[in-house]
This record gives sequence, C-alpha cells and structure tokens, in this order.
Amino acid sequence: MNAPVPILMYHSIAHEPTLETRALSVSPGAFTEQLELLGERGFTPLSTAGLAAIWRTPGRTLPARPVLITFDDGYEGVHRHALPVLAKHGFASTLFVSTGWLRGAHDTGGGLDVMLGWDQVRELAAAGTEIGGHSHTHPQLDQLDDDDLWFELRRCKEIVTDELGTDPASFAYPYGYSSRRVRRMVRGAGFAQSLAVGNALARRSQGPYALQRVTVRRSTGIEEFERLVEGRAIARNFARDRAHTKGYAVVRRARQARRKATRTRV
Repeated sequence: MNAPVPILMYHSIAHEPTLETRALSVSPGAFTEQLELLGERGFTPLSTAGLAAIWRTPGRTLPARPVLITFDDGYEGVHRHALPVLAKHGFASTLFVSTGWLRGAHDTGGGLDVMLGWDQVRELAAAGTEIGGHSHTHPQLDQLDDDDLWFELRRCKEIVTDELGTDPASFAYPYGYSSRRVRRMVRGAGFAQSLAVGNALARRSQGPYALQRVTVRRSTGIEEFERLVEGRAIARNFARDRAHTKGYAVVRRARQARRKATRTRV
C-alpha cells in the first residue's frame, strides 16, 4: 500500500507543436509507443482521484504495477491524439485544465498552442478521463497575494463545475510551484488532492497535496521512458532540472520578499 507510484506528467501531444510548447510536448507516435509499453509491462493506470482514494482508505491496496497518466494545461492534441490511444488500451488518465486557456466563453487568450474546447473536454470526461483544475490563467501561484490566489483557484473550480456538472476533486500546480500557504488554500477551495512536479516517484508519505510527478518530454526516448516508469535512475535523469530548480527557487523567494516589503511600506 505504501509502494511508490510513477505519475507521468504530459503536456502537448502534437506533430508540430509551437516553439513555446515543443520541449514539453510528445509526438503522437512516441505517446503511442509509450502506452504500448505500459500495456506490455502489465501496468495499471489510475486516475489521480483513484490513487488518492486507495491511499486514504484503510485496507485498500494498490493494483499491480500502478501508474498515473496526467496531462497539464489542456492542449487540443490530448483529444485528437491521446484519447484514441487511451481508449484502445482502456487506460485511466487525468487532465488538469487551465480554464482561462481553453477555447470558449472563458478564454483569456493565454493558451500557448491550439487548446481544447469544452465539448472536447466533455468527451474526454465521458470516456473516463478525470478532469482536474490547473488554475484559471496559469500563474505561479506562490507569487500571488491571497486575493489573487483565491480567485485563480475558485474561478477554475467554478468553471469546471459549471461546464461539466461535477466538482473537480484534483488539482495540479502550474509550473509545479506551491508553498504551505498555496497548499492550504487549494484544500480550502475544495480540492481533495494536488500534484506537484519534483521529478520523483509519488509516495503516500508526501501527503495528498504534494504528490510528485516525473516529466515526459519530446526528448524522452523509449528506453528512458521505461526507466522512469520502473523508477530507475530518476535522480540521475533529472539532476540538471533539480539544480536549475534550486537556483530559480532562490530568485523567486527574493522576488516574493521584495513584493512583501513593498506592500508593507505602502
């Protein structure tokens, strides 16, 4: 029950992604190959809510070789390219949508590529994809003041609920950034669990609001992908990312301190 679980983080699934999304995109052919590997190796994909329910319920155990397939932002290729492959294998997945990026009445124009429309999101939900929240406009949540943070969380949740008729239970932090304050407010907004990045396997001990994921990129070859889902050499694969993250964290904390000091003086 306490075994670590690989949670895969995808973004765009596209033949020709935009420059902004290319590094974190995956080609449809590579995605198909990756899911075929999961099937051949006997993995059991779960939704985010499904994993959380198992870990919250005494006596429940994980299925054989659990894995989570998650998509961030809401790119149209998730419907066009990923959905048929997921359906072929009968795999569960979770899509975290930035509601202000999706095409339709709530669009703020921030999407980085062709985004999903709400009819497509409903089709994904009807096919068994869990729809979670990913904020409204995809900001760095830990850099927002309380009012703006609350707006991002509540607006996202309200739109998903209005469009789909059910409350989203799961959340993913844009850019993977959170803090104790952000996690507390995500919980207060009514989300039951949330995902970070971290590039590590998820463990029950991380708690429901800081579950770690591993990034799948355009440069992720099938051998590296196999190592990721098997939990092998993850620290080595993402060593450069972690060094960059630690350095950027110092910059972001300094920015946040300056903003707090400015608000205090005003």
